[in-house]
Amino acid sequence: MNTIAGTQPQAIMIDGVPLKDQLAKAERKKKITAFLLVAPLLAFILFTFIIPIGNMLFRSIDNPRMTELAPRLVADLDQWDGKDVPGEETFQILFEELQENIKNGTIGKIATHVNYSLTGARSMIVKSKRKFKKISGPPYKDQIIEQEPRWGELRTWQIIKQVSDPTTTAYFLNAVDKGYDLEGNVVSQPEEKQIYVKLFVRTLWISALVMLLTLVLGYPIAYLISTTPPRISNLLIIMVLLPFWTSLLVRTTSWIVLLQTQGVLNDIMVWIGLVSEDGRIQMIYNLNGTLVAMTQILLPFMVLPMYSVMKTIPLSQLRASQSLGATPFRTFFKIFWPQSIPGIGAGGLLVFVLSVGYYITPALVGGASGQMISNQIAFHMRSSLNWGLAAAMGTILLAAVMVLYWLYDRVVGIDNMKLG
Repeated sequence: MNTIAGTQPQAIMIDGVPLKDQLAKAERKKKITAFLLVAPLLAFILFTFIIPIGNMLFRSIDNPRMTELAPRLVADLDQWDGKDVPGEETFQILFEELQENIKNGTIGKIATHVNYSLTGARSMIVKSKRKFKKISGPPYKDQIIEQEPRWGELRTWQIIKQVSDPTTTAYFLNAVDKGYDLEGNVVSQPEEKQIYVKLFVRTLWISALVMLLTLVLGYPIAYLISTTPPRISNLLIIMVLLPFWTSLLVRTTSWIVLLQTQGVLNDIMVWIGLVSEDGRIQMIYNLNGTLVAMTQILLPFMVLPMYSVMKTIPLSQLRASQSLGATPFRTFFKIFWPQSIPGIGAGGLLVFVLSVGYYITPALVGGASGQMISNQIAFHMRSSLNWGLAAAMGTILLAAVMVLYWLYDRVVGIDNMKLG
C-alpha cells in the first residue's frame, strides 16, 4: 500500500502498477473488444442504410447538371436580368457549349434536364445537333432563332435560368404539386398535373387499411396458435411461414390468376350462380386487387409479432379468471387483450412501414387506381431519370413515416411495443 501526503492510500500490485490503472486498462480493452465485435454491423448499417439515405437527401436538392455541362452559359445567365431575350454574346456561348456537348455525347442529358420544367425542350435541344450544322459563324442569335424559333422566346430562357441553379427546392415543390412561376413565386401546378399529393394520401390510406385488415385477420390466428397444444401450434406456425418459402413475385402473380375476370374466383361464383356470366366482378388491376394481395402477403408480419407476445401470457391467468366467475368474453378483454397490445403495436408498425414502401404488388395488380407513391418513385428512377424528383418524394415519404412513428411514441409509447 502506497500513501501520498494528503491523498487516499493507493493499492499497488506485485508488478508495481497501481490497481486503479490496471482496472482502467482492462476496461479500455473490454470497450475496444466490444467495438471490434460490433464494427462489422456498424459498417453494414453505414454502407447499406446511412449512406444511401444521406445520398437520397442530398440528391433531392442537388442540381449540378447544367453547372457541369454548360458552366459558361450558367455563369452568363446568372448575370442576366431576365426581362428580355439575351443578346448575341449569350447565344454565342449557347452555340459553343451545345456544340461541345454534341461532340461529347452529353447533349441528351441537358435536353432531359431542361425538359423536366419546359415541355418540348428535349426535342428543341436534341434537334440542335442537326440544325446547328447550318450555322456557319457569327452572328449566332438570328441564325439560331431562325432554325428554332423557341430559342427566341423569353420563357425558354427564364426556365433555363431557373433549372441552372446548383441547388434547388424545385424537386420538393414538384413532389407536392407546386412549382415556380417565371417570377420565382411558388404556385400550384395545373389541376391536370396534380397527382403526387393524391398518391401520398392514397399510399398512407392503403397502408393504414392493410394494417387494419391484417390485424383483424391475424389476431384470431395468433391467439389460436398461442393457446393450442404444441403439436397443433407448430403445424399452424408452419402454415403461417409457408408463404415465405415462395417468391414474392410468384405469390403476386398467383393473385392475378385468382382475381382476374376469367379467373378462378369468378369461375366459382358463376358456377354456383352467385353472379352471371356477363356480371363477372372486376377484382384485379384496381384498388381491390392491391388491398387483397398486400393483405395476404403482409399477414405473417402481423401474426408473428402478436404470437410472440401472446405466447408469454400465462394461460393460468385466464383459467383463474374463469374460476372466479368471469365469462370467457370478460376474461379475454380484461386479461388477455391488454397484455397482447404490445404485440399489436409491433405488428401494426411493421406492416404499416412495409406497406408504405411496397412496389411490386401494386405495380402488378394495382392498375391505375391501385398505384402507390413507390411506383412513381420507381418510374422516375428508371424511366424519366428524374432522380432529383424521386429523391424528393422518397425524402417526403421518409419524413411522413418518422412523424407517424413520433406520434405513435407520444400516444402509445414505443417502450410498450414488444416482440415477445
